[in-house]
Amino acid sequence: MKIAVTCENEQVFQHFGHTPGFAVFETEAGQIINEKRVSSGDSGHGALAGLLAEERIDLLICGGIGGGAVNALTSFGIHVVGGAEGNVREVVEALLNGTLKVREDFHCNHHHGEGHTCHGHSCGGKCSH
Repeated sequence: MKIAVTCENEQVFQHFGHTPGFAVFETEAGQIINEKRVSSGDSGHGALAGLLAEERIDLLICGGIGGGAVNALTSFGIHVVGGAEGNVREVVEALLNGTLKVREDFHCNHHHGEGHTCHGHSCGGKCSH
């Protein structure tokens, strides 16, 4: 399985659409066998879904994500696990061993060009926490 995690400074980035890049992990038999970093190239939500599809990602782990982005990803067959926090490698290891804990309030609600809220706080249009 190939897993991508929204990433900044080795931490799960909290807004899919603004992520600077992804940590990409290849797994086999519940173990990480390879990892690399992929830049988002300042792409928007739709382009990011295409980028992950090109990388043949099976599952995305992220902090916050909107419904439109979830729909775009699932249209490419990419499963989404939102509400994650912490070090990207540790999050993937927790997923693989069945101990990953995620927030339930991970959906970002906004309209393009406006501020929005992400899991209980205002991001003012950009999540960079």
